[in-house]
Amino acid sequence: MGKKLKPLFFVKLFNYEYWPYLLFFLPLVPYWFLLAIRAKSLTFFTSANPGIEHGGIFGESKMEILDMIDKKYLPTSVLFEKSSNLKTVKATLAKSMLTFPVIFKPDVGERGNEVEKIDDTPMLEAYLSRIDEAFIAQEYVDFELELGVLYYKFPNAAGSGITSIVVKEFLSVVGDGTSTLLTLLEQNDRARFQIESLRAKFSMEQVLEKGAFLNLEPIGNHCRGTKFLSGMHLINDDLVKVFDDVSQDIKGFNFGRFDLKVKSIEDLMSGENIKILELNGVTSEPGHIYDPKWTLLKAYRDTAANMKVMMQVSVANMKLGVKPTPPAVIRKLLWKHLGPNLK
Repeated sequence: MGKKLKPLFFVKLFNYEYWPYLLFFLPLVPYWFLLAIRAKSLTFFTSANPGIEHGGIFGESKMEILDMIDKKYLPTSVLFEKSSNLKTVKATLAKSMLTFPVIFKPDVGERGNEVEKIDDTPMLEAYLSRIDEAFIAQEYVDFELELGVLYYKFPNAAGSGITSIVVKEFLSVVGDGTSTLLTLLEQNDRARFQIESLRAKFSMEQVLEKGAFLNLEPIGNHCRGTKFLSGMHLINDDLVKVFDDVSQDIKGFNFGRFDLKVKSIEDLMSGENIKILELNGVTSEPGHIYDPKWTLLKAYRDTAANMKVMMQVSVANMKLGVKPTPPAVIRKLLWKHLGPNLK
């Protein structure tokens, strides 16, 4: 008789990594108000990155940010207008020397929504039929190591550092020669959340050979089943220097998370073979807190520490004349972004 499975409701309830992000951050609201008082501005955070719209809270263009980064650190990326047709997209891909597989993602988006690895023309046609906004086609980087590095630097070279490193472990299974894919998925709580979405991509009745490895989800996002592991042990002065170099020409950037792929830890430490997939702004989370070994108390401690650094960077910019976005503007932006989720 097989192992009795816990209801997914209880898995979510007792593992904060599955909580809605608004629920997780609710206990930190009083601390945020304390930081606002210290900064003497309700919208202090919008001053963290003067070169990114509203500091990168919501709604910023991913492509505009990528264009600010030295191209040696970037995969080939192309921006397409809303409603671009198949002929136009394929012609532009060819001109840019992009061949399948290619990563497609909205230019404005988050948490892995509508991010897909497109392997052929039929998949591309299906993607274009449902995407209803401007989007990016990005070279698929097949490096196995994907990280999120949350970095900050004070203006006028007054100091820099790394507050978080997360190592992403993609959702995958290893065959035993007898079990169906569905059975293998049902043995893991993280995989169980993804079964319905995976049915469209894989035959649930297939049996993998013993020892066969299958990567089920190539998109390194938490809500797509990726396990986030702490990489805090990797932080050292040499790595901070690497990101000092990466960020030195990114005008108006002082705080955010680099989502990147790299060939090895050795290359990361030497600043080689780094491909930055995205750079996120002021609302970047310290992804290491979702390591299953982390406790809720440690997660709140590290998140609060990260918020404090972000406030300090913002205040430093404000002292140099950077004006925070008016609260009325942010209120409208938040309602536009969060309103549909609250109805």
